[in-house]
Amino acid sequence: MGRLVVVEGLDGAGKRTLTESLTSVLRDQGATVTTMAFPRYGRDVHADLVREALHGAHGDLAESVYGMGLLYALDRRGARQDIRQALAEHDVVLLDRYVASNAAYQAARLHQGVGGSVVRWVRELEIDRFGLPVPDMQLLLRVPVEVASERAVDRARQDASRARDAFESDDALQARCARVYDELAKSRWLSEWHVIDGTRSVTANREAMVVLAKDLYLGK
Repeated sequence: MGRLVVVEGLDGAGKRTLTESLTSVLRDQGATVTTMAFPRYGRDVHADLVREALHGAHGDLAESVYGMGLLYALDRRGARQDIRQALAEHDVVLLDRYVASNAAYQAARLHQGVGGSVVRWVRELEIDRFGLPVPDMQLLLRVPVEVASERAVDRARQDASRARDAFESDDALQARCARVYDELAKSRWLSEWHVIDGTRSVTANREAMVVLAKDLYLGK
């Protein structure tokens, strides 16, 4: 079985760029790598309902913490077999967002921390009940909230299909979410975590990815 590695962080943190960089480094080390991103917009009905709700559709659905959390979880449940198959066929499966995203955002919405009831609910639902694979490693791409917000605005300006949604536009929510992410990493929630400075240059973070790839004992 391959290793399941997850990239987490705020909207606009640069998760896609980091995923691409780590994929390149791992392949240079000789590993076979595949990637997947959540939510799976355009591929799963639950993900599409999430996007529509965050842009004002479906009445008060977006206001329901547990309703939205369940939709995120059902999207991943629908990908469970794909993840397992990918792990059987590759050395590393890289996910852009996973279970911790649900825990972080729903806890932030309820002004809870890592020890709160909704974080426990997410774990019981997605890992225990839905049987999603537990990550081998989670990478927290940490950036200041202001930087993530600016990047999200620039991204939306350049790509109309990536307009900011209700969560991305809420700076207070993003700040609380950043704190929950830090708590998840510190407590080693579900697995080992590595914190990566998202304000560093792509070159500097690529060097960090080389070290990480070696830590995974790949390419040997």
